Amino acid sequence: MQITTTRFGEVEIDENLIFTFVQPIIGYDKLSRYVLIEHNENSAFKWLQSVDEPSLAFPVTSPAFFNIDYQFEIPTETAEQIELTSVDSLISLNVVTIPQGKPQKATINLLAPIIINANNKQGMQMILSNSNYPVKYSLFGNKADEQTTQG
Repeated sequence: MQITTTRFGEVEIDENLIFTFVQPIIGYDKLSRYVLIEHNENSAFKWLQSVDEPSLAFPVTSPAFFNIDYQFEIPTETAEQIELTSVDSLISLNVVTIPQGKPQKATINLLAPIIINANNKQGMQMILSNSNYPVKYSLFGNKADEQTTQG
């Protein structure tokens, strides 16, 4: 299947790799079908591209790539919404914000992970309750601050 994207142009995707969100990403209530696009091979980042809106693509990553100590529990009712029965079939990603021209100031949203059941391709954005995780956590920590103050 071919989809048109603003960022990547025409992209051939496997229809079997389309994720359907049972709960929308916050602020995008009418969009439920997404696919992961790998922009650069072996990159820590991927793009969660809307299948139905060419201009909508979120950079996403796993906190593990950046050695961020990150764990959360999925409530039973949330797991049931995406029919998740085993952690082995869980794909967990977090949205990244990269300010234009300042990649060293990139942040990751740890408060609202994207969770996907790899078995049935159902997913959702889950807001963690009773969590101290921030919406904007610096990906590059003090190193980014040191680079900007020194250079």
